Amino acid sequence: MEIIDAIILGIIQGLTEFLPVSSSGHLELGKAILGDESVPEESLLFTVVMHFATALSTLVIFRKEVMEIVRGLFQFKWNEETQFSLKIILSMIPAVFLGLFFEEQLEALFGENLQLVGFMLLVTALLLFLADRAKNTEKSVSYPNAFIIGLSQAIAMLPGISRSGATISTSVLLGIDKTRAAKFSFLMVVPLIFGSIAKTLLDGKITLDSSQLVPLSAGFIAAFVAGLFACTWMISLVKKSKLSYFAVYCLIVGAGAIMYSYLSQ
Repeated sequence: MEIIDAIILGIIQGLTEFLPVSSSGHLELGKAILGDESVPEESLLFTVVMHFATALSTLVIFRKEVMEIVRGLFQFKWNEETQFSLKIILSMIPAVFLGLFFEEQLEALFGENLQLVGFMLLVTALLLFLADRAKNTEKSVSYPNAFIIGLSQAIAMLPGISRSGATISTSVLLGIDKTRAAKFSFLMVVPLIFGSIAKTLLDGKITLDSSQLVPLSAGFIAAFVAGLFACTWMISLVKKSKLSYFAVYCLIVGAGAIMYSYLSQ
């Protein structure tokens, strides 16, 4: 992979991990447009590094909240931080179940399947349109809400369904405060990302070649910086009910991906 390609894909990953436009879908589109011919091991390694970069940017943005949760947990009391952690764990169950038992089926859906990506982007657009019209409240995330949001996160494992778009839209449609919805959406994925990275490394599916260090480093930095910007911006956009702009974008890109897949056959 060339350095410029790595930087472009890193920026795409950093922005789309937080903006509700599907990071997996855009990475597939980006690879198709750039003509990425990486072997599976190299492509998987790049994906792991990009996800680590965006997870790290999430921890930086929410460092205060994360530290409060960690301190609260080590007090071994039934406090707000402990309850929030349990809700995060509850939200992870559907995605963990799918990842453990349907890993091969999910992986088969990737690999420049642009038609599927296009249709799933249209689904994301619909979710965003609906969420943008929901009224704002002061409601926090309950245990049943956490599990339902987790189901949305599991469905978002399909390429083209935006994880942040699906989880934030579901939260808002459940009547949860929009700022709380955005923060919960971003924090709930961090343990999953680190768990997925650890599983991939332990499975021994990837190897690192010295020639990959520079492109990987460039992509990592690009994804991390773009992630810092996108995470902060997204919280503001959700609060101001500006999701319809991304709905229009997903509608256009989704339709374009479908057309491109038919024309390139």
